[in-house]
Amino acid sequence: MTDRPEGLSAYIAVTAAYWAFMLTDGALRMLVLLHFHTLGFSPVQLAYLFVLYEIAGMVTNLSAGWIAARFGLAATLYAGLGIQVVALIALAQLDPGWAVGASVAYVMAVQGASGVAKDLAKMSSKSAVKLLAPAQGDGLFRWVALLTGSKNAVKGLGFLLGAALLAGPGFTASVVAMAVVLAAILAAVVAFMPAGLPRGRKGAKFSEVFSKSANVNWLSAARVFLFGARDVWFVVGIPVYFYAVLSDGTEAGNRAAFFLIGSFMAGWIILYGAVQAAAPRVLRAKSRGEGALIRAARGWALALAVVPALLTAAVALPGGPAPWLTATLVAGLLVFGGIFAINSSLHSYLILAFTRAERVTMDVGFYYMANAGGRLLGTVLSGLTYQLGGLALTLGTAAVMVGLSAAMAGRLDPAARAQAA
Repeated sequence: MTDRPEGLSAYIAVTAAYWAFMLTDGALRMLVLLHFHTLGFSPVQLAYLFVLYEIAGMVTNLSAGWIAARFGLAATLYAGLGIQVVALIALAQLDPGWAVGASVAYVMAVQGASGVAKDLAKMSSKSAVKLLAPAQGDGLFRWVALLTGSKNAVKGLGFLLGAALLAGPGFTASVVAMAVVLAAILAAVVAFMPAGLPRGRKGAKFSEVFSKSANVNWLSAARVFLFGARDVWFVVGIPVYFYAVLSDGTEAGNRAAFFLIGSFMAGWIILYGAVQAAAPRVLRAKSRGEGALIRAARGWALALAVVPALLTAAVALPGGPAPWLTATLVAGLLVFGGIFAINSSLHSYLILAFTRAERVTMDVGFYYMANAGGRLLGTVLSGLTYQLGGLALTLGTAAVMVGLSAAMAGRLDPAARAQAA
């Protein structure tokens, strides 16, 4: 890690590129979800649209660490942005006249490419922080929290942008416009990226991806259930529930529902990002040692599990949805977002603390493969649980998954040191 000016310049460039990517990623998710819901897709079919996105993320993260170690972090960052441009252009070619089965298959394939793109960009950006952040004090935690928090705030704006674009220019025009803007940003990043990122080493072996560090492996397992618990309600359940509550079936009502749902999703992500960025202060990282932060991971996960458990009880009350339920869900999910952000930011710091500079891309890639696995699990369960048991089953599943994440975090050993594979 470094305090040199070029390290800060490279960090700023990486962050800017990641922001651009996540703005389009958030907008695209909202465009796809709401557009296909209005076409009559069921909750399970909507979940299918994102399944290959998450599967591709798992495969990509498993291999991306080795690719970056072999060819360099700048190369994988550029590849992620470039693939996203191609995916957006491909999505614009979707024909509304196609049969449902053909449409689902096509969008799944395009979303798979987008999943590859996202995780190449994410792994590159997060690994770069380990190599560029100051070594003194809580510098690593502050830099990773700032990158992750700002990224999620930008993605939240993307959710709002996607809903606004769908209500305005429409699906195809919006996707094409995003492709053009992202291509221009990619060209600028390639032209002006300063030195500071490693170029790779020819001797890197794929087998090095699998870590021998127990802490890396337990943290990755905790990440699976943490993000599964978020996506089990976030991907399909809550947006579809809110659409049913807010839309009156008219075109004007649909547009208003798009805006309100997009605003909530955007607000949730922005809050999540803001709390992530503030996590080092909330956790008093500057005055606490690494061991204390490791022990804090289990307690924060247990605190998070309480929120979906209480919301499940509220939804399951007899007599059907009460007038106060929507407001309760909004408030409860915002609380979930704040506590979830602390958990997520702490995990993002710990994976970089556990790894060593010479194998950072390997461990970060493996960890984000677990992250994608959790998102995949949550995505599948989101459509399935909502279709089988409604919002109560969806939120109850989230509570169980957070509890499992807490159990995994409880296995982290503050005394253990990361080992090279």
